[in-house]
Amino acid sequence: MPETIVMIHGMWGGGWNWENFKQFFEGKGYHCLAPTLRFHDIDPKAPPHPQLGDTSLLDYAQDLEKEIRKLDTTPILMGHSMGGLLAQILGSRGLGKALVLLAPAPPRGIMALKLSVIRGFLSPLARWGFWRKPMRQTFAEAAYSTMHLLRKEEQKRLYDRYVYESGWAACEIGLWFLDRKRAAEVEASKVTCPVLIIVGSQDRIMPASVVRKTAAKYKAVATYRELPDHAHWLIIEPGWQEIAELISNWLKQV
Repeated sequence: MPETIVMIHGMWGGGWNWENFKQFFEGKGYHCLAPTLRFHDIDPKAPPHPQLGDTSLLDYAQDLEKEIRKLDTTPILMGHSMGGLLAQILGSRGLGKALVLLAPAPPRGIMALKLSVIRGFLSPLARWGFWRKPMRQTFAEAAYSTMHLLRKEEQKRLYDRYVYESGWAACEIGLWFLDRKRAAEVEASKVTCPVLIIVGSQDRIMPASVVRKTAAKYKAVATYRELPDHAHWLIIEPGWQEIAELISNWLKQV
């Protein structure tokens, strides 16, 4: 029976984010699932779902947990960006046999608000009540913060597939110190499976300095890799195949 990988996408995305990795790992014999988070399965040109703005990380995690518990096996959890934080939350619930975290958003207690991060969120932050509204980066913000290693035509193609994201979930990550429900909290001692953490040194929205702190949180079980020629879109940028091979080789050893 093949091992299962559940691939969890990040902000503004969908299961389609994993097209490259899904094809790669299915070619290696894995059974791959790439679910689309609540309220993200819409036409990018359509207005956001009215309930999206105050959807919580805990709502996303609850949906994912329900799907994982339907499986006959404990899967490998692979998460990118916000999906990396969701993978940490699910891993602390014992739902993953291994975690692969790609440019992961940090859990509660780690400050992610660097200047480059704030620059990537300027237009959403400028709207009063942004914490309860659907939000989306402008093309210029996305190009600066996450797509700067992609060709211009690839930036446009990717941005055209962006949907809206929950302002509340974004605040639970970036403004965790204001969240009484502590949605982004992960008890490190409950993450007992092997963890691989990968970040690009040129990442502007999830800087390596932040991701190093996440890796330190799981130092008893974590392997950390920082890649100098990569930024945020590790699963799409030129050279993604080498990253997939790195992950594949690591999974063979755990």
